[in-house]
Amino acid sequence: MFLPRWRFLITMYFLSKNILLCCTLTLLGCSSSYGQVTYFADILGHGFKQATIVQPSDYEGSVTCTVIKKQTPEKSDKAVLYVHGFNDYFFQEEMAERFIKEGYNFYAVDLRKYGRSYLANQKFNNVRDLSEYFADIDTVLNIIKSEGSDKVLLSGHSTGGLTVSLYAAERGGKEMFDAILLNSPFFDLNVKSVLKKTAIPVIVKRAEKHPETTISAGLSPLYGESLHKDAHGEWSYNLGWKPHIAPPVNFGWIRAIHLGQLKLAQGLQINKPVLVLHSAKSIEEKKWSDVMFTGDAVLNVEEIAKQAQNIVGQYSIQAIQGGMHDLILSRKPVREEVYSTIFNWAKRNVK
Repeated sequence: MFLPRWRFLITMYFLSKNILLCCTLTLLGCSSSYGQVTYFADILGHGFKQATIVQPSDYEGSVTCTVIKKQTPEKSDKAVLYVHGFNDYFFQEEMAERFIKEGYNFYAVDLRKYGRSYLANQKFNNVRDLSEYFADIDTVLNIIKSEGSDKVLLSGHSTGGLTVSLYAAERGGKEMFDAILLNSPFFDLNVKSVLKKTAIPVIVKRAEKHPETTISAGLSPLYGESLHKDAHGEWSYNLGWKPHIAPPVNFGWIRAIHLGQLKLAQGLQINKPVLVLHSAKSIEEKKWSDVMFTGDAVLNVEEIAKQAQNIVGQYSIQAIQGGMHDLILSRKPVREEVYSTIFNWAKRNVK
């Protein structure tokens, strides 16, 4: 079977990247310790840098994560770490620049099997337990601390928001962060109630022995089209890493999400302040219209607000009128409100 040209080129790039990195580490006798990070110019340009971190191999073989950073012009002891969502990677330059303007050193992580971290031996987005990502988050937080930032805001979008929440609860008492920001966190499967009660339990059970069985992610391409500048949006990003139609997910992924959401539903103790932001409404369009710019086309915002109340600790939940699923990619007047909300809250809680 032949790969599309873009997929072939991306695969070959990351295969060669991984081989070169492993050979270099072997020849120099170096480890991937956060104390020995070497940065190179990132694909975004504009002063962004990236470093590939080799992680222990898993059920698919070699694993890496990628840290991307851009620091403040003047020395700062504050930083933010951004964790992306499903079918995603870090490309949001405007968000980074806004944090830098507010005095935050900006860091993002492309988690294993996403974006810059994707390797030829892997399936995009493949995971069997969301805790697999904890090592990537630990790694970057250690790097942030080693590079001089003592105050850290940990931020997660969508699936990244669910992952960050679980991570924060798991690291209770050993936190390397001071506050949590959740942008439309994936706190509930946006499927009909009857499917939650029938199909999901069957899939979760089958995933124990057949995690690689795949199924359509079920996401409409309209959301992607509302974002990308080549369709109806205003943003430029790699459609190979963030396609309008998400790749099929496997049963293992569904089980991982389900178990993570179940932990939340049972109550998550988070010791640091949490800000949960979501759109004021969900939308479900069958064809393109400007309505796509006015709400969350991916998740059920009522369920986000409801499930967020299962956080045990100090949290604040706020709805954003006119917000899209990724709130910081909303229309400009809306995202200005988002940034104002974030930074006003952060002034009180990242200290």
